[in-house]
Amino acid sequence: MRVDVEDLSVAYAGRTVVSGARLLAADGEVTGLVGPNGSGKSTLLRTVYRHLRPTAGRVLLDGADLRALSPARTARHVAALPQERGADVELTVGEVVALGRTPYKRAFAADDDADRDAVAKALAEVGMDGAAGRAFSALSGGERQRVLLARAFAQEPDVLVLDEPTNHLDIRHQVELLSLLRGRGRTTLVSLHDLNAAASVCDRLHVLHQGAVVASGPPREVLTPALIEEVFGVRAAVVGHPLTGDPLIAFDHRGQCADIP
Repeated sequence: MRVDVEDLSVAYAGRTVVSGARLLAADGEVTGLVGPNGSGKSTLLRTVYRHLRPTAGRVLLDGADLRALSPARTARHVAALPQERGADVELTVGEVVALGRTPYKRAFAADDDADRDAVAKALAEVGMDGAAGRAFSALSGGERQRVLLARAFAQEPDVLVLDEPTNHLDIRHQVELLSLLRGRGRTTLVSLHDLNAAASVCDRLHVLHQGAVVASGPPREVLTPALIEEVFGVRAAVVGHPLTGDPLIAFDHRGQCADIP
């Protein structure tokens, strides 16, 4: 399923946070949003999964205006992993993941075999199989992150919207998660702080700066030293990764950061 964001603007608390954003997440591709803190990445993603209403523009799913779809129908197509992970809840891991099955169930309906299979498969995919009976509140931050990702997988969406999904994960689980996203073949819209991870996992990047999309395209074309200095305020060299050939950004940690207006 293709996602098009057309001339999207979002404002709250009297301030425009995203202005005139246009971007594409093509069918089956991993599309990344990168940019400094406060550039509007999370706000844009919240609009895609209908947590926020735009002040202008629209989000299209395969050409259909997202706002014309019912919430239940939207939930069958789009699953989200927001940055706000939620407070402690008195649920087991299995019960949290089973919440992803809600769009397919009537009110108060019990889980059936298809639900249980989807939950078990999702937990296995994130490396949490065998944890269904554990208390969610007793998990580490990284474990919670993986369980909430499993909830999104159990929803069996056409589109995954993930806001900083590698937060709280150690390097092994970061690599495993990003590899898993690449292998699923689902349309994925993901924000990432790590530019090297974005360069490796994403088919397409959109760079946000001060609420606007300032560059779009394949990582190799987008992540240039000039753009990195302009948007992120740091000097960097872009070379080929010795293992994969992907763009590898080497930052100048000894130099002075550029001034950002």
